Amino acid sequence: MKETSPSRPDRSYAILGTGALGGFYGSRLQRAGLDVHFLVNSDYQQVCQSGLVVESVEGDFTLNPVKAYQDVRQMPPCDVVVVTLKTTNNHLLPQLLPPVLKDSGVVLILQNGLGVEAEVAKIVGDDRVMGGVCYIGSNKVGPGHIRHLGYGEISLGDYGPDYQPQGITKRMVQIAGDWERAGITIEMATDLLLVRWRKLVWNIPFNGLSVVLDARTDEMMASLEIRNLVEQLMREVVAGAERYIPNSFIDKMLYHTEKINPYNTSMKLDYDRGKPLEVEAIFGNPLRAATSAGADWPRIAMLYQQLQFLNAKKMAEIAKFT
Repeated sequence: MKETSPSRPDRSYAILGTGALGGFYGSRLQRAGLDVHFLVNSDYQQVCQSGLVVESVEGDFTLNPVKAYQDVRQMPPCDVVVVTLKTTNNHLLPQLLPPVLKDSGVVLILQNGLGVEAEVAKIVGDDRVMGGVCYIGSNKVGPGHIRHLGYGEISLGDYGPDYQPQGITKRMVQIAGDWERAGITIEMATDLLLVRWRKLVWNIPFNGLSVVLDARTDEMMASLEIRNLVEQLMREVVAGAERYIPNSFIDKMLYHTEKINPYNTSMKLDYDRGKPLEVEAIFGNPLRAATSAGADWPRIAMLYQQLQFLNAKKMAEIAKFT
């Protein structure tokens, strides 16, 4: 049983990426009495002056003061380092993680996509990595300003070499207790790879189509043709997943998407703001894994190629003006 995280209830947390996820979850943890430190980029002055403003269906609040930093070398080493950066910034992790992670600490990766834990394990070691996927509607709508539209559950799993299932570990129970104390629902999963593939059932169709079609989730669900396409993409994911996912999970994802307020996906917001898209983590890595296993993903392959084109075109346009 892994015991990297200390057993005391006053674990310290570092949030690397104070955006829609990191800002929301970190704020909730601090409000629950945890010691939380935030790495903040462009919003640093705003957050220092006015705190983090969270509009939420569960109640609005402002977190102030905030322990905000622009440099990890100024942050104290923490027990749990939560990575909520976009995967397009993961090339920075070899510099970001070592200064802020205690010798007995663990890295908790709350990012989209497949294979992200294996990347971090190369930096800190296999036994110091956990992963989780977030089922949440949350957007960053301005400097230090987060809008939480619904949900918030996290499926949490421990990482082992080659994603071998680790069961429910002691440190999972400890960390889950902190987050549940903050009012965040935690599902402790015995198999992290299964958790990752389940989230891709939603992420691949909705993130990809939201960019290609320039549409919110409600607009896609309101169109019979696009809803059918979403379901076809979901079935491709299920058929090619490295773990068994029942077809009933597709119905569950469609149902919850219908219930959420009109929502722009994170990839659509990134595209509109001229930021690089998480194409490889969400599409490229799963496509390569599924193809290697003999799966046929024609629709997802086409969506991946479209997103590569749109991403490259957008980045080239921005480069002209910088």
